[in-house]
Amino acid sequence: MAVVGRLPVIFINQLLLSLLLCLHFTTLIQGAGKWEDKYPFIREASTFSSSDGTNNESNGNNNKKGGYDYIIVGGGTAGCPLANTLSQKFRVLLVERGGVPFANANVSFMQNFHISLADTSSTSASQYFVSTDGVFNSRARILGGGTCINAGFYTRAGPSYIQKVGWDSKLVNESYPWIERQIVHRPNLAPWQEAVRESLLEIGISPFNGFTYDHIYGTKVGGTIFDRFGRRHTAAELLATANPKNLDVLVHATVQKIDFDTSGKKPRAVGVIFKDENGKQHKAVLSKRKGSEIIVSCGAIGSPHILMLSGIGPKAELEKLNIPVVLDNKFVGQGMSDNPLNTIFVPTNRPVEQSLIQTVGITKVGVYVEASSGFGQSGDSITCNHGVASAEIGQLSTIPPKQRTLEAIEAFRRSKKNIPHEAFRGGFILEKIASPLSRGNISLVNTNPDDNPSITFNYFSHPRDLKRCVDGIRIVEKIAKSKHFTNYTQCDKETLDKLLNMSIQANVNLIPKHTHNTESLEQFCKDTVITIWHYHGGCHVGKVIAPDHRVLGVNRLRVIDGSTFKESPGTNPQATVMMMGRYMGVKILRERLGSAAGL
Repeated sequence: MAVVGRLPVIFINQLLLSLLLCLHFTTLIQGAGKWEDKYPFIREASTFSSSDGTNNESNGNNNKKGGYDYIIVGGGTAGCPLANTLSQKFRVLLVERGGVPFANANVSFMQNFHISLADTSSTSASQYFVSTDGVFNSRARILGGGTCINAGFYTRAGPSYIQKVGWDSKLVNESYPWIERQIVHRPNLAPWQEAVRESLLEIGISPFNGFTYDHIYGTKVGGTIFDRFGRRHTAAELLATANPKNLDVLVHATVQKIDFDTSGKKPRAVGVIFKDENGKQHKAVLSKRKGSEIIVSCGAIGSPHILMLSGIGPKAELEKLNIPVVLDNKFVGQGMSDNPLNTIFVPTNRPVEQSLIQTVGITKVGVYVEASSGFGQSGDSITCNHGVASAEIGQLSTIPPKQRTLEAIEAFRRSKKNIPHEAFRGGFILEKIASPLSRGNISLVNTNPDDNPSITFNYFSHPRDLKRCVDGIRIVEKIAKSKHFTNYTQCDKETLDKLLNMSIQANVNLIPKHTHNTESLEQFCKDTVITIWHYHGGCHVGKVIAPDHRVLGVNRLRVIDGSTFKESPGTNPQATVMMMGRYMGVKILRERLGSAAGL
């Protein structure tokens, strides 16, 4: 009776939410042309002229020099706040290979979160790739970067992380709120997330730290870049407060390489060569003024990739593809890491509200526990995609990594039509390894910047990572069997057995049968590993860049993004990557202008 009594409330809530979303979406579509008014500096790459950026007054003086003061390659999670900050005082060009996120329903609405990830077309906001480990993955290809395709969770790095990387804690604590005031929201906690929260506390992941952005042991509710209507607010919106007189943003501008002057003692970055949406090549030139720089902000895969294509990397690898060597550095593309994710599906006997990550358990065994729910459960979604751990976004995690092929996904799509849609009612409990010790690398396949390089993460190659995964699965089992969670799912044994049988057909992971057997769980971890897209590394401090993010051995070139991280910050990195864009922008202005920076 309890289930029957709750159904009308759920349906009414879903109906009201659908009406609100419909109204909101209609407004979005009607105002689709208005984003140009708010961001007049964003334009297609084909409109670029070689005279752009020249003969402009910078920093309020009459020192007119040719070219831009800063050229930022990559308009992503770090690139957008960085461009905003630098534009307050200097002439900035931001080049982005993707399009704009505004009025893109697949990007803008939480209910469509999985569709962008499932879209493998050349115009998709995400570019899919398969690591050599066999795990399907995605990288952003849109202004705003990963903030346009992720699960939206916002949480800061802990104080120990800030101290370890050597950042100025005062400026860090000024930079996070700069982001939060503009695009971060407090979530309306979904029932699934409430059940996970109470279950985490029940099994001892305590204390409850309430709603907070801070990284603290225990259970908490974090921030989100989705507002109460389920609309996403991305790093691209941080450009709204840029100085429009000092900023040019080019979309569909794919950088082919960074151009260097090699006539001096050290190579010196002088410009970037990029291709527009029509395939025409252009060159943007850096100003000759002292302090002008090119800043690479293409992400953990894109930044080492573009450095190598530009001639900075392992000499033998560059020469193999006839790339002129600008600087031999064997560390470019090395030290790559991805936080392994394993998930358990928990079925319910009724529909569940859609939710992405809101609650997190920060354990003392090196594991983070998160959750999602409600994707792909409607009858008409049998022909659609099923969310964060589905076949359609390339996970198919019931099949070991090396066997996850496009053919296997197609076979699942065909067979799915015969699976009752009730099989997809429920949600996932996720466990992610914090600070994995397993390391991989990036290497070139060809010289086409549109293609992915070869990417290896070597998941679970370090035994400590595997032990943590085993610990994490056992924690997830406790949550799923906790009093609070079983009360929420409200399944008697007969119903549960029926749902479990359907879930097996639906190719989702259930709790392993032999969780007491460590060896069995280790194999489960290896066979079901997927990604939560928190890969990092490839341009480490001390190996590729200096602590001030300048590329070692080269003048007028920096890298500012997640490729510089040795560990992924916090439970989810987007907050810290955006913060770093703002932080480094302020640091650069203060370094160049002193007190005149005014920041």
